[in-house]
Amino acid sequence: MDIGMKNVNEKTVIMVLDGDIDIYTSSDLKDILIDQIDIGIKNIIVDLELVSYIDSSGIGVFISTLATLKKIDGTMCIIKPSESVKKVFELTKLTSFFKLFKDEESALNLFK
Repeated sequence: MDIGMKNVNEKTVIMVLDGDIDIYTSSDLKDILIDQIDIGIKNIIVDLELVSYIDSSGIGVFISTLATLKKIDGTMCIIKPSESVKKVFELTKLTSFFKLFKDEESALNLFK
């Protein structure tokens, strides 16, 4: 999995993920997310447009990261999820925890 980073400001970052999020890639993803929090990022927007598959280990990384962010008054949201990934979020009822947006602009409005 490839991860692109785009700093919006000193507290917000957009992460563009490309590839599957599974048992083989989730630990690296978690490390990168925690590194962002450690340098002061409080708001993470995750772009899942190029992710076609996510398993329970990937979901676990997102839940764990969201819990960590909430402790520091931060949050995480998802933008442009592929249909298959969106279905996983809906079936697991994670849409009640994670806000899903169609585009970057809509997600950035959350932090205004």
